[in-house]
Amino acid sequence: MGLETGIRRYADAFAGSLRDAINARGLTLAKLHELLRARGNSVSMATLSYWRSGARRPEGAQSMAALGDIEQLLHLAPGSLTGLLGSTNRTGPLGPSQFPLDEEELEQAVKDAYAALGAEYPDTTRELTTHSVTDVDAAGNVAYSITRSILQATVGTVTSTPFLEISPGISTPAPIIRAVSGGRISAHYSHPNGEVHGVLFEFDAPLTAPATAMVEWSVEYPAGYPPQRETGHAMARQCRELLVWTRFHPDALPDRIEERVETPTGVTTTELSLEGRGSVHQVRRAFGPGALGVSWSYADGR
Repeated sequence: MGLETGIRRYADAFAGSLRDAINARGLTLAKLHELLRARGNSVSMATLSYWRSGARRPEGAQSMAALGDIEQLLHLAPGSLTGLLGSTNRTGPLGPSQFPLDEEELEQAVKDAYAALGAEYPDTTRELTTHSVTDVDAAGNVAYSITRSILQATVGTVTSTPFLEISPGISTPAPIIRAVSGGRISAHYSHPNGEVHGVLFEFDAPLTAPATAMVEWSVEYPAGYPPQRETGHAMARQCRELLVWTRFHPDALPDRIEERVETPTGVTTTELSLEGRGSVHQVRRAFGPGALGVSWSYADGR
């Protein structure tokens, strides 16, 4: 079976199962769309129609999250639709793996964290799509973040991957990292320098290359954690899409916002503006290795 034929068969099987499940629940596509919006999933009616007809397949973190909600709304077993999407049986171009920050001592601390967590360095998974959302509290500091990624095994079979919180030059207590979906936390580590904290995230099921998994994890910052007025996401390999969304409390809308992009070719900074909104979002496609982030400040000196 050729690659295109295989993808077509997967798409047809997925579309047929989705149609049958919608009909079995007696729902219209408009009602399903309404239920998804109530859950905060903004997938469009047109996209749902494409999926139902088989004209397109779900791709990307937001689509896969919507698919998980659809399985629940249609009273299907978890993975019953996502398991029909299949794979292209290839990873595609991997590109180089490179520590995203130009700091040798920090990279050594990250290597120490990997070793302590029993993980291979560099990681044998890659992020295909990542959406990182950070909430800023009324004092203007980072309060909570949640990250959703599609991870792909690049070689062999992997059962887990480390997730790290890094604060270059600042020693902090360990943040609270939780598994939201797609696996569980099986180990914790904090480097003696206090700049690297992490967990080992075990997948719900092993991944054999080029299989993918949808994972989600959150980070909270305990009392005594140094105030943070910057956020972002770093990756060691190129990803298809990276979204960093920073949402500010209405009582803490900043006066100045600066974007920072760090890649092997250098660092660039750009001033951003809320333009009447309560958040800023940054999107990069085919991004990495590197780091994408944002920082903010207040004219009143808070």
